[in-house]
Amino acid sequence: MSNKQMNSKGSFLSRKQFELLIVCITMGFIIGYSYNQAKDNRNAGSIDSELFEQEDSYREELITQQERNKVLAEEANSLQEKIRKYEKSFVADEKANKKLVEEAEDLRLLLGDLSAEGKGIRITLQDGDYDPKSANPNDYIVHESHVFKLLNELKISGAQAIAINGQRVLANSYIRCNGPVITIDGKQHPAPFIIEAVGDSQTLVSSLNLNGGVVDQLLNDNIVVSLEENQKLSMPKVKVEI
Repeated sequence: MSNKQMNSKGSFLSRKQFELLIVCITMGFIIGYSYNQAKDNRNAGSIDSELFEQEDSYREELITQQERNKVLAEEANSLQEKIRKYEKSFVADEKANKKLVEEAEDLRLLLGDLSAEGKGIRITLQDGDYDPKSANPNDYIVHESHVFKLLNELKISGAQAIAINGQRVLANSYIRCNGPVITIDGKQHPAPFIIEAVGDSQTLVSSLNLNGGVVDQLLNDNIVVSLEENQKLSMPKVKVEI
């Protein structure tokens, strides 16, 4: 009797323990599942937060670009309006602008920035024949003063480009006499001195041949002067040495 009771009690305890074990396993499974679910939710929340921040950054960048495009569009409209005003002004002042363009071209020619081609005149200056009666040999030699007189008259008369012995004479050129040669911007040239000028031949010749003008003054200084007009001249632009 006592053995049956003991077996029955032992069996009851085993079932109870088994049921408790099942409950514990189930609870463990539920707790583990809940934990994993919460972890997944946290990870999903973190990813959503990153995506939200990235989307917000893109949205702000898009707004910035839209504002920038708006500013650029306003600048473009303003520039187009200025261009239209300039165009209207150019049409209204076509003659004045044409004159300014021509003056700019003349200045570029005088500065040697452009090659010069066209009709003009060629003047040759040579030392005079030696006169034994003259004690001073400088009395019949071409000096820089003679060249200066000629160059100034040519410029005043509208010469577009000038060259001496093939070398372009610029607005800031310096000319110095050194005995029988003259130095132009550091380069020496012996006599005879061939001075070429591109421009209206008739105007240039008339200005040089005025009574008491440059040619008469040169002749009075015993300089041999020869003048050729309507010559087709070509002068290269000045090369800038680096």
